[in-house]
Amino acid sequence: MAINLEVPKKHRALVDQAHQVAMNMLRPISRKYDIAEHEYPKELDMLAAMIDGLSESGASEGAGATGVRRDAGDEEKGKVKNGANLASVTSVAEMCWGDTGLLLSMPRQGLGNSAIASVANDEQLERFKGRWASMAITEPSFGSDSAAISTTAVLDGDEYVINGEKIFVTSGERSDCIVVWATLDKSLGRAAIKSFVVEKGTPGVKVERLEEKLGIRASDTAVITFTDARVPKENLLGSPEINVEQGFAGAMATFDNTRPLVAAMAVGCARASLDLTRDLLKEAGVEVDYDKPAILQSAAAAKFLQLESDWEAGRLLTLQAAWMADNRKPNSLEASMAKAKAGRVGSDVTLSCVELCASVGYSEEELLEKWARDSKILDIFEGTQQIQQLIVARRILGLSSSELK
Repeated sequence: MAINLEVPKKHRALVDQAHQVAMNMLRPISRKYDIAEHEYPKELDMLAAMIDGLSESGASEGAGATGVRRDAGDEEKGKVKNGANLASVTSVAEMCWGDTGLLLSMPRQGLGNSAIASVANDEQLERFKGRWASMAITEPSFGSDSAAISTTAVLDGDEYVINGEKIFVTSGERSDCIVVWATLDKSLGRAAIKSFVVEKGTPGVKVERLEEKLGIRASDTAVITFTDARVPKENLLGSPEINVEQGFAGAMATFDNTRPLVAAMAVGCARASLDLTRDLLKEAGVEVDYDKPAILQSAAAAKFLQLESDWEAGRLLTLQAAWMADNRKPNSLEASMAKAKAGRVGSDVTLSCVELCASVGYSEEELLEKWARDSKILDIFEGTQQIQQLIVARRILGLSSSELK
């Protein structure tokens, strides 16, 4: 029997608003921008402006990419309302019920904005306020092993000089700035990896090309090169000190906040598939009875119930990871568990819904085939399924990355 936890009362209005936006603004243009890959969805400008207004007024309850900042004493300072991460994951899930690619294309709501919100100091938060930030981690020589970063940042006077190439940069062409992960000293390993905010238009920064993709086609994905790009030293996020004992923890802390957001995307996309599939099954004469054991129902109904229970597990893990972040509890384990479960479930649910609906699911008559394509990336970026399981195993067993590879 599924556990149905209600959304906290203070978040219900926000979740309802997000659902209305998904249904009335994103869903209607979903197919349009899936076909018109690389064309900027102009309809998002008005929506982004509305979200900015809600954030300024405090009505958004801290939802969105900029709502993930959690420092000790923030509540006392009146900066962040407790529940900001939970508000973010619940609203993101609703928006992805509309369209994941369009959500990823939302101005000023990029993963780079989450990175800035996670680790920037107060001065940086104010300086980069209102900027649209993409995040550049992956390189041609590696995928999920962020510790293998070879892009370099060398301090020269009051500036860092950055050299390297980044691939799969979401919103890399459209964003105002890029959060670039680079190493201060390759010989010092993970501890020397830092993140820098690099403004677009900086000499030496070039968008080389945009990728053609399986899914989330509304979102542009860029290859960007950095050739002697000079960045003010004040644009280094977090501490410039290389703490070998702390290792990679400083840079990786970003993921503890962003991985639940990606898990929420998978939860929302999968929920869209389940909702539509239930309706299509009903039209075909297959009723899903929640009061009857699955074994006493048709094979299609039994499969649907199994998919919903898996989805619920992913959703609950996502909510737990966000709740822990809100309450300043270490959530690295839970963030990876949520990302692993929701990512895998998202792919399984969306593809299974295509199968359950047969020719209707496989054709462009409905959005089921699109959601199956869109959901796959959510099991890959921000750390693949295999990397998340490795992190979970290390946390549970108390082993380091060198002890368990």
